[in-house]
Amino acid sequence: MERKLPIVLLHGVGLDSSMWDLFRAELGRLTDREILALDLPGHGGQPPLTEAVSLADLANDVAARLPGRAHLVGFSLGALIAQHLARYRPELVASLTSVSSVCLRTPQEAASVSARLENASADFPGSVEASLERWFPAEAGTDSATVAGVRQTLLANNQESYLHAYRVFATADAGIGAELGGITAPSLAVTGDLDPGSTPDMTRRLGEAIAGARTAVVPETRHMLPVERPAELARIITEFIEEPRRNTHD
Repeated sequence: MERKLPIVLLHGVGLDSSMWDLFRAELGRLTDREILALDLPGHGGQPPLTEAVSLADLANDVAARLPGRAHLVGFSLGALIAQHLARYRPELVASLTSVSSVCLRTPQEAASVSARLENASADFPGSVEASLERWFPAEAGTDSATVAGVRQTLLANNQESYLHAYRVFATADAGIGAELGGITAPSLAVTGDLDPGSTPDMTRRLGEAIAGARTAVVPETRHMLPVERPAELARIITEFIEEPRRNTHD
């Protein structure tokens, strides 16, 4: 039997491949595919970014480290990178899953993320705490050790590198958004209903822009969907990837 294609996970800005640990454990219970989590350029074990980069630059770096054709699952900035690969390197993408993704921000949404970028430039530690408050408000009841781990990852970033990556996250949805109609890979977009930055409206925009795309909104969930609801997300993505219409070699 031909080897099943792997699942490759791409994290968000300021994080690293460890953000997928809970999700990978749940996914591994549901599929026998190889599961790989890559560090994005400038993150984790990758060298810091020392100059301005584009979404294409980040996608090209990731493409060079993919194991070949794969099922891509991107979170936040990772979702934009996965979308770019699905559009311009379709031979590498068996399916596209965009988790907590932005899409074609409105002027108000663009102004909001621009303000967060400016805050990160002026007060990086303060911007980290603001992110944690958005992602894990007290009423969410997230385990304190989980929040502490995410804080540690964020604060460990090279600040210049982080800002270069964040600038891509803050601006690149406009460019790739205009190209979403050219994506032909089977696609799924999923977010939390309480996510203030990657909203259910954005997920619906993705579903409308990519022909045949599926959408899902997970209730009572904020931005960090793979951390907050790893089992639910693993179920949704596994059902999408393994559905009967797929060829056995996928």
